[in-house]
Amino acid sequence: MIEARAVVVAVADGLARVRVLDRQEGCGRCDEPGGCRSTRLAYALRPPASEFSLPDTLGVRVGDEVALQLRDGASLRSALASYGLGAVLVIVGAAAGQWHAGSDGAALAGAAGGLLVAWAVHRALHRSRRWRGALHIEMARPGAPCAHDFGEAR
Repeated sequence: MIEARAVVVAVADGLARVRVLDRQEGCGRCDEPGGCRSTRLAYALRPPASEFSLPDTLGVRVGDEVALQLRDGASLRSALASYGLGAVLVIVGAAAGQWHAGSDGAALAGAAGGLLVAWAVHRALHRSRRWRGALHIEMARPGAPCAHDFGEAR
């Protein structure tokens, strides 16, 4: 289970607005010699969101500290679906276009077709309740054991 500390900043209509206190800064080698500084580049373009609205399942109040939990592997599955699927389908589309017509133009058209298919699959996944449920962030009391700790299925 991936966890981050957060504080409740507002509660209304069954939703709790929380601000993330823990900010992960990449691998931890950003400022070391040989570090890639990729998070600084990414944050220069658009700082990451630090506030989220979540269902208030705990009955929290403004100022309460909570733990935000994400299932193990959820972020990897999301990244693979978003980036990996697109990269694979662009390459497959380009190869298919090259094989079918034998020209660079056909390879480019195949790559564009692969990208279009990846976009359609990504949109379908985004609309799927099952897929979104697997990426669900849960709110828990700090230090509370989660079902993952006991080997329970979620």
